[in-house]
Amino acid sequence: MRIYIFKSEMSEFCAFAGDAKGSKLPSRFEPWHSEGIIESDEAPPHNFSRFRIESAIKIHGFQLWRIKSGLG
Repeated sequence: MRIYIFKSEMSEFCAFAGDAKGSKLPSRFEPWHSEGIIESDEAPPHNFSRFRIESAIKIHGFQLWRIKSGLG
């Protein structure tokens, strides 16, 4: 499965989606901007589990994740 990465302009959320338009992303965090693609043979960023991402996309149409700011 090809996974599409999006970033919300209005929040600290990013999302993985199953389509290039992000048609199932939550509207409350719009607008969404495309940030890239994870090909089927590539590992997701930040050591995220591809299995969990793909499962969330199949069930919900997307998976959200939050950008952490400053760790110290």
